[in-house]
Order: sequence, then C-alpha cells, then structure tokens
Amino acid sequence: MVTARYDAIVLGAGAAGLMCAGIAGQRGRRVLLVDHADRPGKKILISGGGRCNFTNLGTAPDRYLSANPHFARSALGRYTAADFLALVERYRIAWHEKTLGQLFCDGSAKQIVDMLWAECPDMWVKLTLGQAVRDVAVTDGGFEVTVGSERVAAERLVIATGGPSIPKMGATDLAFRLAKQFRLKLVEPRPALVPMTLGEDQALFRSLSGVAAEIVAAAGRARFREAALFTHRGLSGPAILQASSYWRHGEQIGIDFLPDAPGDDLLLEAKAARPRATVRSVLAQKLPDRLAGALDEQLALDGELANLPDKRLRAATQRLRDWRFTPTGTEGYAKAEVTAGGVSTDELSQKTMEARTVPGLHIIGEAVDVTGWLGGYNFQWAWASGWAAGQAI
Repeated sequence: MVTARYDAIVLGAGAAGLMCAGIAGQRGRRVLLVDHADRPGKKILISGGGRCNFTNLGTAPDRYLSANPHFARSALGRYTAADFLALVERYRIAWHEKTLGQLFCDGSAKQIVDMLWAECPDMWVKLTLGQAVRDVAVTDGGFEVTVGSERVAAERLVIATGGPSIPKMGATDLAFRLAKQFRLKLVEPRPALVPMTLGEDQALFRSLSGVAAEIVAAAGRARFREAALFTHRGLSGPAILQASSYWRHGEQIGIDFLPDAPGDDLLLEAKAARPRATVRSVLAQKLPDRLAGALDEQLALDGELANLPDKRLRAATQRLRDWRFTPTGTEGYAKAEVTAGGVSTDELSQKTMEARTVPGLHIIGEAVDVTGWLGGYNFQWAWASGWAAGQAI
C-alpha cells in the first residue's frame, strides 16, 4: 500500500542526489531524498582529506573518460565550475586553489554538505536516512519504491546512488542492479583512480615503499605528470591514480622518470661534462636517492661514465624515459576513489539525464559512464548532472 506520493524520488543523498533534490525543490517539486546511510554526503565529508576538492577551474569535457566523450558537454556547459564556486561564495565558505586548478575548502568538507542541504527547501524536500531501498517498480503513474517498511510513489525517479567504490562508506552497486532491472545497457564498471599492484617480478618498485617522485605516467595515449608514490603493494600517488582510469588488465604502464630532461642524451651529456661520474650519482641529482639506487641497479651500468659505451648510455636514458611494467591489478573498489563505466550514455538524454526507454527515470553522477580526472572533476560532474536532472524532474 502506498503511504505517500511525491513528484520525484531521488535515491542517494550524495553529491549528485543532494544537488538534484535542491534544484527540484527550488522549482516547487515535492521530492523524497532517500539514503541508506545515517547522514547525507558521507563521501563528500572524507574527500580532499576532509576539506573537499569541490571543483576544478580546468573543467572541460576532455577531462572525462566515457564511451561517448561528448556526452558530458551539455551538462558541464550549462552548470559550470564558476556556477558552483558562486554558490560556495554565496554561503561565505572560504576556499583556496591548489595546483592544477583544484579548489578546496579552507575549513571542512562539512560546509559543502551543509550548503547543499540548505539549498533543499524544507517544505519541498524530505530526507529519509538509514533506510534501504528494497524494491523499485514501474507503474502507470510513474514509480513505486519500497523504502524500509514504507511504499512510496512518484512520477519521477532519480538514481544517484553512485558506484561500488569505497564500500566501507556504504557504497553499493544498487544503481547497476536497477539499470539491469530496467534493461539499460552498462559499460563494464571497474575501479578507477585507484592504486596499482605489482608482482614479485617488479621487485624494483616493491622495495621502494614510501618513496615519492614527480614522474609522467602513461596508459595508452593518456599521460599525466604528477607525483608517484611507491607502496608495499605497488604504485600510488596522483599520476598513477590518473593513469589507472585508462588502464586495462594485461596492459603496460609507462613511467618517465626524467620528465624535465629535454631528450634522450642525459647520460651522454653527463659523460661529457663529468666523465668520472657514475650513473647513480647522475640520477641522484634528479631523483630521490633510494630510487636512483634502485634504477641504477636495474640498469647494471657499473663504473665511471667515461668507461661506458655511448650506445648503452643512450639506451639507458631511453629506458628511464619510458620504463615499462605490467601491473598485476589494482587495489580494487576498496581503495578506488570512483567507479569507471556504468550506465551507458547511449541510454540517456545528455540534456535531462532521462532514460530514453524508461520515461521519468533519470540517472546521474557516478552511476553514469562519465569518469573525471583526479582533482575535483568528478564532483563537478555530480553538480552538473544533478543540476540537469533537477531542472527536468
């Protein structure tokens, strides 16, 4: 028996769901916002070390990975990073810019959650927490959803439950199960922005736990210059997390350990300038000492540069500029910042995020096959897609 009726039910009180509910409520739509967690915006609260990297000034469609690279253009163009920043400033939330256009709160990520909830008008948006979604059904009048022990109905349903990344925060694959129920095509979900693991044959890297260096990481055609961190399980750090989104099992990752070197003649130039130097001493000027030592050991070029053939020195520099390894995998959804893949954009309107074959059903945020780079891009997609759906429901 239906106990209450709404204009829209939004499943998921994360970034996209909160934005969508707020926009719809401001338009006078009666919205039920549902989450099985005990508080809204739990992933927002832990993001950016607790300060929330809430957007990026460099937001553009080419910073997103999708089977359809043009899909995100409409929503991102209609609700921009500048729009969200204006909202932040309207609430007098102090912020600062870090490298590469990343914007963070000066204070706490809780300020962003409080702001989003304040944007949800009390008379139009009802929040239900701590209740699992048990059933979703299509009816002649829209949708009926069983939330806990209650059955509620609405003309519109918004799936904003994200993906399964960071399950300890309550993340699930509900969005993908519902997509299958509605016979919507999925692009295979996978962990993204995630540390990579290495096998015993990659002892070079495994022995350097705790060492960090600025490198260029390459996966396919994607290249990212940022820090890499060597861990006891493999590789992490921003450059590796970025590359992980473009990596597929069995493929190689390339690392340029000399991103500032102008060409492949570093060791030859050092030989001419300091013939009595060693490969290790040259590398130690560019890299952390432990890393320089490990690379030197792998290159096996012992002795003074003057005694080493030019051909071998050039080959060694070329290897340092594109050091290849094959990860055994990733650390999975437990450590993944986001989920790549998801509901195919072929199934959705890029303007309203509505499913083409299921009228009244909208899917937003991380559940969609749109995955941003590290650095606030995924939040901006959540705001933009949530805004687009909120304008339509």
